[in-house]
Amino acid sequence: MTSLLEELQMADAMPKSYLAASTEELHKRAKQARETLGDRLYILGHHYQKDEVIEYADVKGDSLQLSQIAGRQTADYILFCGVHFMAETADILTEAHQAVILPDMRAGCSMADMANIDQTERAWLELQKLYGDTIVPLTYVNSTAAIKAFVGRNGGATVTSSNAEEMVEWALAQKQRMLFLPDQHLGRNTAVKLGIPLEHMAVWDPIRQKLELDCAVEDVQVILWKGHCSVHMNFLPKHVDNLRLKEPDRNILVHPECTYEVVSASDFAGSTKYIIDMIEASEPGSKWAIGTEMNLVKRLIKDFPDRDIVSLNPFMCPCLTMNRIDLPHFTWILEELVEGRVLNRIQVDDKTAVEAKMALEKML
Repeated sequence: MTSLLEELQMADAMPKSYLAASTEELHKRAKQARETLGDRLYILGHHYQKDEVIEYADVKGDSLQLSQIAGRQTADYILFCGVHFMAETADILTEAHQAVILPDMRAGCSMADMANIDQTERAWLELQKLYGDTIVPLTYVNSTAAIKAFVGRNGGATVTSSNAEEMVEWALAQKQRMLFLPDQHLGRNTAVKLGIPLEHMAVWDPIRQKLELDCAVEDVQVILWKGHCSVHMNFLPKHVDNLRLKEPDRNILVHPECTYEVVSASDFAGSTKYIIDMIEASEPGSKWAIGTEMNLVKRLIKDFPDRDIVSLNPFMCPCLTMNRIDLPHFTWILEELVEGRVLNRIQVDDKTAVEAKMALEKML
């Protein structure tokens, strides 16, 4: 049986000495490397990152905010402390001479992986047979560059949880129907908010290659891809119900990647930025239960000690793929850059980048 240390060593190229080093030593080395690199390096930190990493970020934000900021930087190296699809988007929006780097290449996103390009092309062919040229594709930015490119070349756009309403309205003004990838819950919650009945929505199952619907085929307005966020699926209606019984005065604030049942039972729902802004604007002493990633919830608890904040799910864990970016990997990548070695660079091929940028620019 292999040890955890051996398993991690086999999973990527980081020398095991980084895992053996103390936290104090790693912080000292990371700070030294960061200082040596100076303005040649710009560090982006997603809100879901661990505290040990986020403290080094030049800027914190959600995935699209960070990618947009990356596109405005002049640094040689853009270190993206997030997951793979975010670094891809940053590479699309930065110049060719700039290197976008992901500290741990295993930091992916289970939601983005639920829609690969082969599945999407097959689905599009079947849906075109069924509905003809009546569908606009939209993709959540939590998707691969290949999916963004598919959407771009088929006249669609990307979406964030912050602007989903605006973009869904735009899509349905273009054509009769919309295909929403890859998160069915954000698509469903947004469409309901805009007044589209649940019975006018269908779900495309990419595994069974089948359209699931409870209405006549011609009545479908919104086609939702059968994907989800593994973190936000852990918030359940029973968590809301239990809290309502025990603490009816506690505000429930959730991310729209949660299920329709959870969102509709909550007091407020919105993007990561919306959640942070709500807590910042709230009154001292106010009580909140938040349904989103645990690293962020813990950070809000620490940053706002005069608010009473808990996780909606008391047994919630942080996003496992976001947690791949840790202090050992972060320090390793910085020290490699100091030595002139660019590891874990994320590069999107030119054709994919051009088509994906079309989808991004429609939104921007």
